[in-house]
Amino acid sequence: MKPIVVQTTCHDESEARKIARVLIEESLAACVQMSKIESFYKWQDEFCNDDEVLLNIKTKKENFKKIKSKIKELHSYDVPEIICIKMENLSKDYKKFICENC
Repeated sequence: MKPIVVQTTCHDESEARKIARVLIEESLAACVQMSKIESFYKWQDEFCNDDEVLLNIKTKKENFKKIKSKIKELHSYDVPEIICIKMENLSKDYKKFICENC
């Protein structure tokens, strides 16, 4: 089992909670953390500055394709951020927690 973090940003807390809940209920993620953030970016040649909600989704690599699909299905953005980050040097107990919960 290879643990990963999938990262995405959401328009608001309601959307973030919906995605988190579905991923946990469908056993695609062991844990989802939600944080309010401020994002700066360029979209369609315009400077944007928005409040967003960042999700850090703890899971295993085998679930990445399904998670990516779920995010695209439930997300309001045309191009949602979906980033996979490999977890390294985590404790045996935390790795076991991820493995047992997704």
